[in-house]
Amino acid sequence: QVQLVESGGGLVQAGGSLTISCAASGRTFIDSAMGWFRQAPGKEREFVAVINWSGGRTYTADSVKGRFSISRDNAKNTVYLQMKSLKPEDTAVYYCALQRGLPFRDYVSANLNEYGYWGQGTQVTVSS
Repeated sequence: QVQLVESGGGLVQAGGSLTISCAASGRTFIDSAMGWFRQAPGKEREFVAVINWSGGRTYTADSVKGRFSISRDNAKNTVYLQMKSLKPEDTAVYYCALQRGLPFRDYVSANLNEYGYWGQGTQVTVSS
């Protein structure tokens, strides 16, 4: 029903910037909150950022606050994660996900169990 495809990952030096994207197809994208999560080797998947359906509400993990920002373009069915001042500890596979629930809500969640659809991930590697 929903397909999410991440792109834009790669290798970047510490202190650099990178923007990754997630294109959605299938079910209507514009009525759902979208989140970014990441998973480093040997670690659990963790929340990074989330944006509500309109883009008017966002929430970012403390570990990336001030460095990462999330945005969306509903006309393009795409959500973005802009990353700056990258650190080696940001190295991970980054996943986008579509939050379950009623459409057009302002509620946003950092709980991965509240997300029903996931992309395949894109690797971001930050070298020191």
